[in-house]
Amino acid sequence: MTPDLFGLDRVQPFCALGPLRSRIVSPAFIFFDAMTFTEMLAARWQSANSLLCVGLDPNPARFPLPLQGKPGAIYDFCKGIVDATAHAVCAFKPQIAYFASCGAERELEDVIAYIHENHPGIPVILDAKRGDIGSTAEHYAREAFERYKADCVTLSPYMGFDTIEPYLAYRDKGAFILCRTSNKGGDDLQMLKIDGERLYERVARLVSSDWNTNGQLGLVVGATYPLELASVRSIAPDVPLLVPGIGAQGGSINDCVKAGRTERGDGMVINSGRAIIYASKGEDWQEKAKIAAEETRDAINSARL
Repeated sequence: MTPDLFGLDRVQPFCALGPLRSRIVSPAFIFFDAMTFTEMLAARWQSANSLLCVGLDPNPARFPLPLQGKPGAIYDFCKGIVDATAHAVCAFKPQIAYFASCGAERELEDVIAYIHENHPGIPVILDAKRGDIGSTAEHYAREAFERYKADCVTLSPYMGFDTIEPYLAYRDKGAFILCRTSNKGGDDLQMLKIDGERLYERVARLVSSDWNTNGQLGLVVGATYPLELASVRSIAPDVPLLVPGIGAQGGSINDCVKAGRTERGDGMVINSGRAIIYASKGEDWQEKAKIAAEETRDAINSARL
């Protein structure tokens, strides 16, 4: 047996950049490459046996009573939810507006850093829905990936590929593109017909082919429209789908999983926020969040069968 001259057997596959995968380039040396967002997500689907994503939408007015009015409550609340639910999720999705409206951008940085350091391997999707172009888009990309250290970001495609391109320069990161959203007003534009197909279908086709140059992109499709979800999956059979709209928004877990899963039974990041993070306002808020996350994960897994 070759002796472990460098202690490599004891090296854990982690660094500040996230989970690592080994790459042997000679018998004497092993290098570790940071996993890409899509690799992290696929690994988490398997290791956690979960398609559930917990949305971190901290609203101080809805915090549990033990945190009401306390300094640092936003960070403590998010940290508590993360610790209570991490075992049951494939990703976390902090919504930037909830932090920014309270002047809590530093807390957002700290929450994402906490997830990476204490629950490594769980990707963080920054829900920002950015949609600008040029140097402004470049700075938004820097904000998401360099300042906040998110693994993925949500984007609006209204200004075309010029919006998406700056984010693709970060080849280990990902982006979910708004496609068929769960709000009623989405019909105003997304259902318009262009050359025989709906606008949301055109977006799905572009994201799954022309725009997805490095395999970094996914699509946002609401759970409240399972027929459209099935249409998107048929257009983009292997693209990850971020699916909001279950839980408080009323989307059917069974219908959305049947419509959106891949042939492997995964391929979805099904988000639930308020129904989990605000499951209780009492001393048991973490335990109730844990139970709500486990029940949601189990309901999703039952629909995968």
